[in-house]
Amino acid sequence: MSDMPHLLIPLAASPAQGCQQALEGLELPQLDRLLARLSSTGLDAGAETDFAPPHERALARHHGLPATSEGTTPWAAWHQHQQVSAPHAATSVWAFITPCHWQVGADHVTLGDPARLQLDEAASRALLAIVAPWFAEDGITLAYDQPTRWVAQGAVFDNLPTASLDRVIQRDVRAWMPDPARARLLHRLHSEMQMLLYTHPFNDARAAQGLPPVNAFWVHGAGALPQPPAPVPAPEMPTTLLDAALREDWHAWRQAWAALDAGPVARLAAHVAGGGAARLTLCGERGAQSWHTAPRSLGQRIQSLFKPQRFSSVREQL
Repeated sequence: MSDMPHLLIPLAASPAQGCQQALEGLELPQLDRLLARLSSTGLDAGAETDFAPPHERALARHHGLPATSEGTTPWAAWHQHQQVSAPHAATSVWAFITPCHWQVGADHVTLGDPARLQLDEAASRALLAIVAPWFAEDGITLAYDQPTRWVAQGAVFDNLPTASLDRVIQRDVRAWMPDPARARLLHRLHSEMQMLLYTHPFNDARAAQGLPPVNAFWVHGAGALPQPPAPVPAPEMPTTLLDAALREDWHAWRQAWAALDAGPVARLAAHVAGGGAARLTLCGERGAQSWHTAPRSLGQRIQSLFKPQRFSSVREQL
């Protein structure tokens, strides 16, 4: 089944009031057409407080990785296994580190979208050179990966539950921090980085350009992966719904659904109508539901004619 085309859609629905209003009267004819031809493979039920959102759990299952709600899928280690320049990936413990901006208020600490920092490779590498020695003192080695993502190696990340970045953007970080008893070192590093960067010339230069300061970091995707699963083709995973939801732009979210229905969903529906095999996974804030092409009994085919499965009947479970 891993070789089937797989369309995995994050944030297909949300219990947020704005999303519920956007869903009113939303017509997705191609999605309904597709669902009528597929068989359910089950629901991954969870909670909005899970460290790992449903779309990350679904993606982990697709790749044969541990898919837990606690946030222990070793994404960084898996990523390192894909790199030919990472010979010690199999014996090391890894994590992703994302430089970010924390907005401190009277009763909250909000993590802003890292994309809004407008870090390019040069700025990210310059910042990495500033903070890497502080991490090294605590046995953590940092290396550049992307402008808004570094890789970190260190024993502190072994089997450490960490919250997905998608869970924390535009939210209060305090509910999503690693357990202090398990990650006291990281909590101290957070304080040290805030003090280091508060008056650093790096941020003075950013302020002169009208850019927000980088004053914190986020740890995610931690753990080890001694035996990586066999590689499989990546699913098609459009993030337009997720991106709009993180901005709480529900008008854009509704428009994104219409575009997905006319694009990737319509193509998959045509593929299935032509006799092709396929998989579909719809994810929300709490759960994910999956379907695939499978032989159906005569009774199931008759039932689908008179009572076809539609998005409106499954979205409340997401």
